[in-house]
Amino acid sequence: MSKRIVVIPTYNEIENIERVVKNVFAQDIDFDILVVDDSSPDGTAEKIKDLQKIYKNSLHLIIQNTKEGLGKAYITGFKWALKHKYDYIFEMDADYSHNPNDLIRLYNACSKKNADLSIGSRYVKGVNVINWPMNRVLLSWIASKYVRIITQMPIFDTTAGFVCYKRKVLETINLDKIKFVGYAFQIEMKFKAYTLGFDVKEIPIIFTDRTKGKSKMDKRIIWEAVFGVINLKIKSLFFKRQFN
Repeated sequence: MSKRIVVIPTYNEIENIERVVKNVFAQDIDFDILVVDDSSPDGTAEKIKDLQKIYKNSLHLIIQNTKEGLGKAYITGFKWALKHKYDYIFEMDADYSHNPNDLIRLYNACSKKNADLSIGSRYVKGVNVINWPMNRVLLSWIASKYVRIITQMPIFDTTAGFVCYKRKVLETINLDKIKFVGYAFQIEMKFKAYTLGFDVKEIPIIFTDRTKGKSKMDKRIIWEAVFGVINLKIKSLFFKRQFN
């Protein structure tokens, strides 16, 4: 069994998931994959079951009974990975906006450069986003800037969803206390890791927007992030013991 596992949440990603899976398994070092599917009606889980015939011991699947959101899917995946003794646990989108070739760079930042948490960052060196309209780029960049100001985290891409965690980070964070399920989930995980004193490194990547399938972004997710950040900061200041 590989010591590294990539957790990929899915909902209606039939057009992308096979390509993502095959490219993760094509890397020069071994990664296992855990797909956490929110009962996609388009057959995503069935595609994974077909691929499991090829990748028998490396491709794993959890099917959630209902659509519970990104955060819940990742928490389910993290707990599974900890239970199965993985040392490095990655999160990655299913739509190929994250290049699987960058997994090794994130891994090396943790395994060779002593990071506890490495982030595939769109903004640590300028703005590295392809195929997004300008208003989407500005929204994402401003959101990360806003989060950085409110939380005082020295992280440029606070909303990034391409991450490598050392096992000890996820063991230390109380995963049952993670509140957010959408856009703000990524912020909350980074903020808790930072406030717990873990070493965070950003690795520059090029983010390419999906060319197939439909984005899950909506206004409710954005507002959760806007107001959730303030709530996170207040709780960290006045309720530190309960916060972590």
